[in-house]
Amino acid sequence: MRDTGLLGRLIQHLRCLPGVGPKTAQRMAFHLLQKDREGARALAETLLQAIDRIGQCSRCRTLTEKPLCDICADPARDSSLVCIVENPSDVWIIEQATVFKGLYFVLHGRLSPLDGIGPGELGLDQLERQLATSDIKELVLATNSTVEGEATAFFIGELARKHHVQASRIAHGVPMGGELEFIDSGTLLHAFNGRRTI
Repeated sequence: MRDTGLLGRLIQHLRCLPGVGPKTAQRMAFHLLQKDREGARALAETLLQAIDRIGQCSRCRTLTEKPLCDICADPARDSSLVCIVENPSDVWIIEQATVFKGLYFVLHGRLSPLDGIGPGELGLDQLERQLATSDIKELVLATNSTVEGEATAFFIGELARKHHVQASRIAHGVPMGGELEFIDSGTLLHAFNGRRTI
């Protein structure tokens, strides 16, 4: 294979981003070099700063520049209510879409024994210490509704029961604007099982 030089390496490295294939990476590289070199420079500098400065919150494990993230440091948040999510991006989504006022715990994945991901890799020892030593009254399990996400929620639910903490699962079902004829049977089953009185 012939050496494509710096431009080829740039295109190749842009492909590490999720959803970016060869053509998209090529368009990005040419756009940055032809039309927005200042934007490219700012992007590169910000990326380097983010890599050097952003780590995990010592309490909830979300991404932050500080030892304790803004959510965990906010005294107005309800520390007795903790939402369990798979990824830091889930925290952002919940914060933008809901009025949840509790705290979070970020797993950075989900149980997957075939991939070598067990409780230790998800920080569940840290969560268990929090359950044993803090005033947590309820865990809201907001893992994805995949087989692994459901198994993870079940495992954490058992952990909560061991510490006499209530565990609840976010509802799954028919999306707003969804029509029943287009809903898969698994989603419809969750919707019926999670029905509530109005």
